[in-house]
Amino acid sequence: MTPKPAPDAPADAFADDNALDEEQSLPAPDLDFADTAPASLARGVEAIRAQWKTAPLGPGVYRMIGADGEVLYVGKARSIKKRIASYMRGEGHTNRIARMIALTASMVLVSTQTETEALLLETNLIKQLKPRFNVLMRDDKSFPYILITRDHPAPQIAKHRGARTRKGDYFGPFASAQAVHRTLNALERAFLLRSCSDSYYENRTRPCLLHQIKRCSGPCTGEIALADYALLVNEAHDFLSGRSRAVRAALAQEMEAAAGKLEFETAARLRDRIAALSAIQGQQGINPRGVEEADVFAVAEQAGQFCIEVFFIRTFQNWGNRAYFPRADRSLSQGEVLDAFVAQFYAERPAPARVLLNAAIEDRELLAEALSLRTGRRVEVACPQRGEKRELVEHAAANARETLARKLAEAASQEKLLAALAGALGVEKKLRRVEVYDNSHIAGANAIGAMIVAGAGGFMKQHYRTFNIQRAELTPGDDYGMMREVLQRRFARLKRETREPETAPEAAGDPQCAAPPSGGSGRLPPVDGEKEEGADAFPAWPDLVIVDGGRGQFEAARAVLAELGVGDVALAAIAKGADRDSGREQFFVEGRAPFRLAPRDPALYLAQRLRDEAHRFAIGTHRARRRKAFTRSPLDEIAGVGPARKRALLQAFGTAKAVSRASLADLEKTPGVNAATARLVYAHFNEKG
Repeated sequence: MTPKPAPDAPADAFADDNALDEEQSLPAPDLDFADTAPASLARGVEAIRAQWKTAPLGPGVYRMIGADGEVLYVGKARSIKKRIASYMRGEGHTNRIARMIALTASMVLVSTQTETEALLLETNLIKQLKPRFNVLMRDDKSFPYILITRDHPAPQIAKHRGARTRKGDYFGPFASAQAVHRTLNALERAFLLRSCSDSYYENRTRPCLLHQIKRCSGPCTGEIALADYALLVNEAHDFLSGRSRAVRAALAQEMEAAAGKLEFETAARLRDRIAALSAIQGQQGINPRGVEEADVFAVAEQAGQFCIEVFFIRTFQNWGNRAYFPRADRSLSQGEVLDAFVAQFYAERPAPARVLLNAAIEDRELLAEALSLRTGRRVEVACPQRGEKRELVEHAAANARETLARKLAEAASQEKLLAALAGALGVEKKLRRVEVYDNSHIAGANAIGAMIVAGAGGFMKQHYRTFNIQRAELTPGDDYGMMREVLQRRFARLKRETREPETAPEAAGDPQCAAPPSGGSGRLPPVDGEKEEGADAFPAWPDLVIVDGGRGQFEAARAVLAELGVGDVALAAIAKGADRDSGREQFFVEGRAPFRLAPRDPALYLAQRLRDEAHRFAIGTHRARRRKAFTRSPLDEIAGVGPARKRALLQAFGTAKAVSRASLADLEKTPGVNAATARLVYAHFNEKG
């Protein structure tokens, strides 16, 4: 049972805010490098001057490279030579620019035909390389769409995310998957379109439950003629294309006509469909009358942090919003952050006909030209000053300010909770990264280990990891052995791919626990493909490791860390209390007898929340793996037999067991299966051992 938060702890701490679908971490503060050494700055200027001598006069993109090969900054310019010259002044730079110059050891210059091409190339390089001195969007998740297919006699309506490879009509984007699911549910009630897969559709012999609860018209079993079903598809298409008033008016006329003929059941069904359409439009919030298609961007800044709220307007309807927290230096203006963000936002997404901004940007006309070139149609980028468009950007700006204030307040409260947990467990340093481990299996079957990560920004889901238990020598159900395997794999890889954090004094003599070499940057390199993002980036090494379990799990974890020479990572275990009652958990830490925390202690609340999240993640991953194992077929084990031939075999014989018993002659007669494949299948089932 999920524990209730203690009165001293905020109810929304470490909450998973799916409604906003926000980033789970705040951007790093600006790089305050006021003490940049003059000698380092002079070396950087000389490195830039060497490139300036041969720099082209025309437009292009330049990359500033550090001594270790790290790309520090990617920029574009109308004239590369003139832009580089601006960096050669020895004074007058902001701390951010001065530090960037001081770290520059070389440059890479790329000429382009036009400044528009330079903008497109710059955007792609920033998203690919993630330089630490650039504004970074930090969220590449694709947006969900609603798809009405056009490759089947009875078109399907479904959620779609990713490349548009399937033939059909795409409507969106929507701000989140939840918004799509709500809209799809209402559309099914309004237009009775099928949402099942084509294979499910083809194998139906009687209507499914969705037909019985009036969310599908049942074309699979002929409950509705395909011609009549096509009319429903056209109505749904018209509604999603912005002709919602015409669709509702037509349905209202049909309802009145049915009522006039005393066909009350038909009238009631039409009434329910109209109500479903009203529910869809009611969920959209503000629906502008004069803006058919636009993305609305608004930036807000507070305490050196930036938030950008994006609203999606399609077919005169508001299809939701999403908040972003880009990583940006606090010395940048709101317009500069918004300029860089919008260019990255459309690097892999189609732009609408209109982009509305709440702050003026320097490259507005250039951005409009680049988006028009990429989409193949005219795209307007505007900062409206009056009318309904101005109301839209003001509404988005108000949401951005509120979202940022809420995020800052949550981060402050979560830092207090982390400090309370550190004090309760005797951890002396500040907790920036906490890792929690749990295992899940059924009698050793489908065993997995799970790691969840938390920090001041809440649960850092992009850092979660799962581990398939691989060691054959483990006794099924050996929880201690599973925990040892998970931690050994995790920290062995961490040691290979990163420098260790500073070691505790007692480990100073251990060569395996050596501190980073002197003269280094003091920052940790990336791990698991993550890119370093400055001194205040989320660390790769944990400050605290918590394992779900009692004394046995604690000792197993301590032995692994000692074996690997990990010296400066605090370790704790949390065991369920007597009768598994929440609030009576027992804690195990080094050098202390097992203890409990007061029932109303905020540290206990946080520990329970972390433990429950690890348990949820482990259980969910285990169930997904078990479901996959249930649906595996013996045919999947035959190398060289693809999905099409597996389908042909199952259609011919019914089950995989029947395929295994078939003779070679019968296999060779199967439509879609050639003689070589038939021999391969027969040999797999009949010539083992």
